[in-house]
Amino acid sequence: MEAKVTWHKGLSFSGTADSGYTLPLGGKKAAGGDEDGFAPMELFLIGLAGCTGMDVISILAKMRQEVTNFEVKVHANRVENHPKVFSEIMIEYIVTGKNLDPMLVKKAVTLSETTYCPGQAILIKTAEIDHKITILEA
Repeated sequence: MEAKVTWHKGLSFSGTADSGYTLPLGGKKAAGGDEDGFAPMELFLIGLAGCTGMDVISILAKMRQEVTNFEVKVHANRVENHPKVFSEIMIEYIVTGKNLDPMLVKKAVTLSETTYCPGQAILIKTAEIDHKITILEA
């Protein structure tokens, strides 16, 4: 797996990886940027949400749970001093479906957390990670 960023001006970059997709990266105005793209640390959280989200939705499909809508929200705090790593992360799973079994949803989240999601495995080394599950009937 490879990734690269290409500098455009100031704190404006574009990033790409093996998939071939491109996304904009930009710095906050307070840091001298133009706020014209994702902040790099935001991408960590998006990556984490995508990593665990893909695990959970895949596991729930194998468990024959009828999911009609699914969101993963990540709330994070960072330490104040450089390198300003994440200190606390809350991953919130909002699962909507028909006749969902809460125990199976919890099991899917636990499997992602403990076995499948490399994003959580990496970030748990610097941050406390908690999970919240909300199940809604479709």
